[in-house]
Amino acid sequence: MAQPLSPVKSVLRRLPTSPRELAPAARFASRLRPRSAGFPFAAPTWPTSVPREHEEETLGPAYDTAWARRYAVRLARAVVVDNVERPIVRLMARPSIDGLDRIAAVAGPVIFAANHASHADTPLVLTSLPDRFRHHTVVAAGADYFFDTRLKAHLSAFLIGAVPIDRHKVSRRSAELPGQLLGGGWSLLIFPEGSRSTDGWANEHRGGAAYLGTKTGRPVVPMYLEGTRRVMKRGAAFPTPSRTSVTFGSPLHPEEGESSRAFAVRIEQAIEVLADEAANGFWTARRRAAAGTTPSLRGPDALSWRRSWALGENRRRSRPAASWPEL
Repeated sequence: MAQPLSPVKSVLRRLPTSPRELAPAARFASRLRPRSAGFPFAAPTWPTSVPREHEEETLGPAYDTAWARRYAVRLARAVVVDNVERPIVRLMARPSIDGLDRIAAVAGPVIFAANHASHADTPLVLTSLPDRFRHHTVVAAGADYFFDTRLKAHLSAFLIGAVPIDRHKVSRRSAELPGQLLGGGWSLLIFPEGSRSTDGWANEHRGGAAYLGTKTGRPVVPMYLEGTRRVMKRGAAFPTPSRTSVTFGSPLHPEEGESSRAFAVRIEQAIEVLADEAANGFWTARRRAAAGTTPSLRGPDALSWRRSWALGENRRRSRPAASWPEL
C-alpha cells in the first residue's frame, strides 16, 4: 500500500512546471515589474529637436584653483605639509639637501625647475624648500592627469597647491595663470620635461620654465633630484624606502637678447651639471662643465636594454678591493 504524501509534497506536486502552465504567471509577473524611475528621480529627457546649450567645463585646464590659495586653506595645507607629508618623506626618502646657500640671498618669488622621474618628486621638493618658500609655492601639474576627475582635482589643489597646465596644446589660461601667480608673489615648481621619465633617463626639456623666466623676469632655480625613481617607479602602486638627494643650483636669469629656446637649453645644462655634482663632486662637475663634457641626462641613443644597462640598474655592484695606498 502506497504511503500518503506529506502536505508539502502534495502542494509542490500541484504547482505548474511546464512552459504552457507557467506562461500566465510570467505575464502577470511582467505587469508587476517596476519601471525605471523617471524625473525627478532621474535626469529629464531632452527633446531631439532642441539644440543643447554648451556646458561650461569645470575640470582639466578650466579647473579653478583660487579656493586653494585662500588663507584658511593655505593654513590647513601648511599643517598637513609640515606634520604629515614631511615626516612621511623623511621616512621613505631620507633626503640629503645640498646647495641651500646658493639661494639664501634670493628674495621674492622664483621658478624652481627640476628633473622629473617619479611621483615622489613633488612632495620631496615641497618638503625640502626653505620656510620662506615652502608654504608659498604652487606646482604646475598636468591638467589631463591631476585634474581629470573632481576628487583628484580637489586633492591635488589642496595637498600640493597644484595648478592645471595643458600639456598637449597651447591654452591661454595655462599660459597666463603661472605668470599671474608669479606676479602675485607665489613661487612656482615646474618640471620642464613635462612628464615623468619612462626608463630613468630624462626627457627633452620643454620651454615652459624658460618662457616664464623671460616673460616675468623672475629667476629660475635649477634643481636635481636623485633617487626618487627608486622610491616610486612609474606604475608602482606603493613606495619603497630609499635614500634620495636634492641639489639646488644658482639662480639663472635670461641674458639680454636670449631667446626662450636658448634659455631652456641653458636650464637643462645647469640641471645636468648638478647631476654630475651629486654623483662625482663639485670640482669634477665644474671642470667638466668648463670643458663642455658634462654627461647628458637623456642617456645614449640606443635600444631600451642598452639604455637600461647604461643607467646601471642591471649592473651588479661589487665592493672595491682593498689595497694599500701608494706612498
